[in-house]
Amino acid sequence: MRLLVTGGAGFIGSALVRQLILEEPETTVVNVDKLTYAGNLDSLGCVSNSSRYYFEHEDICNGQTMRRLLQEYRPDAIIHLASETHVDRSIDGPAAFVQTNICGTYTLLESARDYWATLSHDAKARFRFLLVSTDEVFGSLGPTGSFHESSPYSPSSPYAASKAAADHLVRAWHKTYDLPILITNCSNNFGPFQFPEKLIPLVILKALEEKPLPVYGDGQNIRDWLYVEDHSRAIRLVLASSRPGESYNIGAHNEKTNLDVVNQLSLCLDELRPRESGKSYRDLITFVQDRPGHDRRYAINPSKIANKLGWAPIETFESALRKTVEWYLDNLSWCERVMDGSYQGERLGGLR
Repeated sequence: MRLLVTGGAGFIGSALVRQLILEEPETTVVNVDKLTYAGNLDSLGCVSNSSRYYFEHEDICNGQTMRRLLQEYRPDAIIHLASETHVDRSIDGPAAFVQTNICGTYTLLESARDYWATLSHDAKARFRFLLVSTDEVFGSLGPTGSFHESSPYSPSSPYAASKAAADHLVRAWHKTYDLPILITNCSNNFGPFQFPEKLIPLVILKALEEKPLPVYGDGQNIRDWLYVEDHSRAIRLVLASSRPGESYNIGAHNEKTNLDVVNQLSLCLDELRPRESGKSYRDLITFVQDRPGHDRRYAINPSKIANKLGWAPIETFESALRKTVEWYLDNLSWCERVMDGSYQGERLGGLR
């Protein structure tokens, strides 16, 4: 297989690229990434010298460049992860989310359609365009139930709306032009190499600096947490084993309130890196004004991917959280390099 991965220097993308190169010796990966603030080639150091890995510093919004890369590398599939991803940033500046997540996806779809039309009959049948999306497109759940593949879309934030639009575009290109597409909608990812604006790495780094650990509102917003390595395995399985037009929800049955997550992080740090004062990191927890339009609860029903493809997460939430904390403690220099001055842990997406 020769795969073109967009956003392969980002958090989920880099985890996927590492797995593909290290675990699939017959797979070649072309990583196309614009290298915005959250894209970092340090995350790919262990595979960057592989003869099966290529990097292209390009923007998916540039149709001419995308067409050139597709003709040059002739991939068997495209895995599309390139996007602006942080809800708080989308509240502060939605334009970038519309441009990358909607216009960029449209441009990539049209480039892929032109390329697909040039393929032989057999190559056309093998080709796939896989969009990696989010559970946030479905909006907020009540106290019970979970999202499934046919749940209605009801996005709350500019980020979620832009991802919902991308999902709709990809499905439309399948129904209108027969482009062989796949879509995955995942729950909240966490793990090594995540940019420190997201909850888990942000809390770890603030705790180590003895700073307040911010929790939005009452801390009772619920997310379904998914270890990024398990997510990457699911993406690979969907690509290898699915018919065109299918979509899969990917989650790990790990519903946790934000406060629960911060408490568990604090206890883990208490064990692995105790404070000099002897106090618990939990004493640093501080409740702050809630995010505008903050969805109350997400939960994913992953029964389709479990029953049809046999996927299940390898890690529990507890084992994955410990691995994540240990990784950040062992890789603080990586955090220092990615925190280049564009982001220093400040509050984003507040009310104006």
